Amino acid sequence: MRKTILISGAAAGIGRATAELFHRNGWAVGLTDIDAAALAALVRTLEAGRVWSRVLDVTDADAAREVVDAFAADHHGRLHVLFNNAGVLRTGRFEDIAAADHRLLVDVNITGLINLSHAAYRHLRGTSGAMVVNMSSASALHGTPDFATYSATKAAVRALTEALEIEWRDEGIAVRDIMPPFVDTGMVRSNQSVLIDRFGVRLSAADVAAAVWDTVTSRSAQLHRAVGWQFRLTTLANEFLPSRLMHEGLRWMSHRRRRER
Repeated sequence: MRKTILISGAAAGIGRATAELFHRNGWAVGLTDIDAAALAALVRTLEAGRVWSRVLDVTDADAAREVVDAFAADHHGRLHVLFNNAGVLRTGRFEDIAAADHRLLVDVNITGLINLSHAAYRHLRGTSGAMVVNMSSASALHGTPDFATYSATKAAVRALTEALEIEWRDEGIAVRDIMPPFVDTGMVRSNQSVLIDRFGVRLSAADVAAAVWDTVTSRSAQLHRAVGWQFRLTTLANEFLPSRLMHEGLRWMSHRRRRER
């Protein structure tokens, strides 16, 4: 029997690249996304026999449970991998972002991940070698100007990953997260920030999908997977340098941005 992966936010960007990669390698792929048209377009490009799809708003806990249960039921009760990829991004000064957008970031990036993970637990527990892979971010490492609430949500994802890895290890469920810096996706291209301009966008969605594939297939023991050599160097430096240095560097960039406005 084929191994199974259920992917949220699968219709575009990292989710789509990951779906295509696992599909090419023979996995039974479950696709969920809130964008029905984009989801249908992706399904048309893949071999229907190994693709399962449902429209899903991950902030709806009841809908998340129905979708996870339906996917598992259609695949002999097995769920080898849950990839919590659905997420949204809003950039700008904290006070310039509408309160509704701050709430949306929390609802999708944190609550959505909680809803799917909670719904998937019993199916993961019943599947040998199961794993949860959460989409975190380089901004989880330190609070980031222009990304304040987004950064906070990804720090929460990092913390949830650490806690669930401890809680679920004895159940046979591995929990990992992926931490890329800026990735060339529509979500990043539709937002503006001085940090995006200065650090550049050096990763593709396929690069991140490859990191997900390696994490899953190698059963990597690495809890937090930094993607890209530049960010790997940053995480290494963070182990040895006071976090105050990073804080002041980001503060300097923020001051420069305000002077340039």
